[in-house]
Amino acid sequence: QVQLVESGGGLVQPGGSQRLSCAASGSIVNVNVMGWYRQAPGKQRDLVADISSDGSTNYADSVKGRFTISRDNAKNTVYLQMTSLKPEDTAVYYCSLRQRHITTMYPFEYWGQGTQVTVSS
Repeated sequence: QVQLVESGGGLVQPGGSQRLSCAASGSIVNVNVMGWYRQAPGKQRDLVADISSDGSTNYADSVKGRFTISRDNAKNTVYLQMTSLKPEDTAVYYCSLRQRHITTMYPFEYWGQGTQVTVSS
């Protein structure tokens, strides 16, 4: 099993910055993808950014140039540095880890509990 522990959510003013962290523990496979999704009330859950263990990244168009995803493989931790925040960024942010299951080897995705990010004056 894999557990994901998130931190860093909170209230921030428009134009401000916030950094989210997510530490994974348990049966982590070396080759995996960690990422961040977000969901606002009444909206679907969308990818914000992800990063594979080799460093390859993907970003949603809405956050390109403003958000940066990074990871520390030794600590199995992923970060999301958010800058130039907008009210539209307000959402619950979820950490994810995708890997082949440690025993079945089937693809499997784990999720964190979610952390609220509110961008408001």
